[in-house]
Amino acid sequence: MKRLCRATMLVMLLAGCGSVDTSEGGPADIHATAISAFKPGSEQTRFGALEFLGGLELSSGNALLGALSAIRFRPDQRHFVSVLDTGHWLTGAIERDEDGRLKGIVDAHIMPMIDRLSETDAGKGAMDAEGLALRGNHVLVSYEQNHRVDIYPDPGFETSPPDGSIPILIPKRQLRANRSLEALMIAPQSSPLAGAAVIVAERSLDDQGNMLAAILDGPLKGRFTVRHSDDFDASDGVFLPDGDLLLLERRFDLAHGIGVRIRRIAGGDIKPDAVVDGNVIFQAGSNLQIDNMEGLDAFRAADGTIHLIMVSDDNHSILQRSLMLEFRLRDENLVSQK
Repeated sequence: MKRLCRATMLVMLLAGCGSVDTSEGGPADIHATAISAFKPGSEQTRFGALEFLGGLELSSGNALLGALSAIRFRPDQRHFVSVLDTGHWLTGAIERDEDGRLKGIVDAHIMPMIDRLSETDAGKGAMDAEGLALRGNHVLVSYEQNHRVDIYPDPGFETSPPDGSIPILIPKRQLRANRSLEALMIAPQSSPLAGAAVIVAERSLDDQGNMLAAILDGPLKGRFTVRHSDDFDASDGVFLPDGDLLLLERRFDLAHGIGVRIRRIAGGDIKPDAVVDGNVIFQAGSNLQIDNMEGLDAFRAADGTIHLIMVSDDNHSILQRSLMLEFRLRDENLVSQK
């Protein structure tokens, strides 16, 4: 999502946004600097319903690293798949220290995504990858600008064109060019949505100002909307094992600065023609260790608790950072603390 670079009010702040040579791919040696405190200079670990566990600031000599839009972890909770909005895959594995905190990323590779014509079209436009989901033996990717959800084989997605697509149900004329299919999630098979793929648009709004969304398949296939509030836009989401949706949202403007929040939306509320909303369980501003947070995933750790991992899109700007932050979900009924 590069609208940050183009927003007039933020030209000075994001003057470092630039382009990179996106035609090549290969191994990426990623350097990770540990983030031990979410609030600099403080030992506070609880922020709303989340407990901060640690984080990393990422950099690499490979200029392709950056622009992280979404991340999904494999069942081993170590290996991951990510997409960059420059039209690339990023795969790798996280390492932990002796205390279980994030330590680094190994075995990282960045590869150009292949389109339906078996060609690479890295950069913006046709391959502006924003959302990502793993389902069975497929990887699903949502794109904005050329709005669609493509299906890639898994394994083999790094070197293969998509072998299909899912109709997005939302008329393309209603989707804004650079603010569309930002969040793509898979509901639990045991939920009423029965493993369906769900999309939420970033800031493509209906006549009532709500974010357009859709259940793309399954028994409840159809369109719905998500309440838009406080100038926060959807950037990603993940379903919890109980079927509730955690929706990651961010805002970036001169009035408020940079901000991120998570709303918990009851899974039972997600159905055709519904307008869904949820309690804010986490919110953070520029005084905390955040950036342009775009990706969110969740998994159940060995101790039975739910861990969340967020990643940020640095827009390839010298003024922004690529972050990976890990939290433990605690009391989901709490309203966030700023």
